[in-house]
Amino acid sequence: MQIGVETAKAVDQRRVFVIDDDEITRAALQFMLHDEIETHELATPEEAYEKGVDWLAPHVVMLGVSFLKQRGPDLVREIMTKFKGVRVLIVTAKADEAIAIEGLKAGAHGAVVKPLTIETVRKKVDTILGRAGGATLVQLGGV
Repeated sequence: MQIGVETAKAVDQRRVFVIDDDEITRAALQFMLHDEIETHELATPEEAYEKGVDWLAPHVVMLGVSFLKQRGPDLVREIMTKFKGVRVLIVTAKADEAIAIEGLKAGAHGAVVKPLTIETVRKKVDTILGRAGGATLVQLGGV
């Protein structure tokens, strides 16, 4: 465990799927979260659908904005249909805020804007899960 990790959060059996086509972003998010929450890195939504069956379904999906660019905002609805009750956070760069906003309009619950920091990412996930230490869910300039 790292310094500053709350043990109660580390054992509450919540699960995050990080779905991003950028391997570095996936690894960074997994590193930032793994001490406090079960975190899985997946390269595509289809990988997530295969992995997230039954008891392994995610509570939160962190979705790279590149998938919204490729597939459109309906992808958010598709994910929410596949994983009942899942909360979706869009991971975006400032330059892609307009696309992230479309994802929010489609039902995503919030966004995390790069550059990513441990504090920001953990606070967003805490908020999405209704845990103590939460933060504002949307920090986009266009909203």
